[in-house]
Amino acid sequence: MRIALDAMGTDGAPVSEIAGVIEALRGSDPDLEVILVGDEAPIRSELERYSDYPGDRVSVVHAPDRVLPTDTPSTVIRRKPHSSIVVGLRLQKAGGADAFISAGSTGAVMAASLFILRRLEGVDRPAIGAVLPTAKGSLLLLDAGANVDCKPQQLLQFARLGSVYAEHLMDVNNPRVGLLNIGAEPGKGGELELAAHRLLAESDINFIGNVEGREIILGDCDVLVCDGFVGNVLLKFYESVATFVVELLRRTADSFAATDDLEEVFRVLDYTETGGAPLLGLNGVSIICHGDSPPKAIRNAIYVAARAVRSSIVEHEQQAVTGARAVGEHA
Repeated sequence: MRIALDAMGTDGAPVSEIAGVIEALRGSDPDLEVILVGDEAPIRSELERYSDYPGDRVSVVHAPDRVLPTDTPSTVIRRKPHSSIVVGLRLQKAGGADAFISAGSTGAVMAASLFILRRLEGVDRPAIGAVLPTAKGSLLLLDAGANVDCKPQQLLQFARLGSVYAEHLMDVNNPRVGLLNIGAEPGKGGELELAAHRLLAESDINFIGNVEGREIILGDCDVLVCDGFVGNVLLKFYESVATFVVELLRRTADSFAATDDLEEVFRVLDYTETGGAPLLGLNGVSIICHGDSPPKAIRNAIYVAARAVRSSIVEHEQQAVTGARAVGEHA
């Protein structure tokens, strides 16, 4: 199991990346290998700070260029072909790695992933899946920011991709899919939501109907579908509220007698528990992390990537999309 990790992605690279890798390798997975992609000198210098880890399961691939926030995502492959993002993704494409992780520019990772790994057959646009906490467990939101403008058919594809991910990586049997809308009635929403509702209702997906914003946190669905503009706004608001709640609880922690319960609240609301967001619909595994990801988030992103590979998530996604097209063609 070889995971290519962009070692130059976080704001404090490569410190956070390497610390996260060391934590992952010290875990219970003896088959896990990590390929650190980036500027070799600072990577090896940081690695020298550690001794108690399986060094034979860490390798370095030199990539001297680094993608900056000011770089235009669509030009990264052409202008920075030796960047850690491009080199890491090409490594997976060539079979030298089984998955790729980066906390670098989200736009650059998306653009490079799409160009290098390519879309799965039958997928119009890949989508970012973000795992959110709810009162009943976790919920997969997509699209969380890859596509600002979407067509109804694409929301149906997101629902299929999300259902596959929820089933195979979140252990949800027959995932319940909801369409984010301004009302629960089928006639609510704009043209996109109305058309998407019809497609979802006619599909073989376990579609439970529209889900209003106030119902999201109740956990009445396992997969929540929307366009990337709305999804990204929701994701960032969700994270900001979680951060606010955690900080508020920390300030008043002394007034809580049940310390263990309080720590559980912190854990549930901590985005680093999920590590990163998968880019679904690609012919490969690409995980996107926060730019400010601490080692814990990097470690968990590595675990998510490894589980995605072991579950053959790409093959399951392709089967779901191809099977749906075949049914439609013979209907």
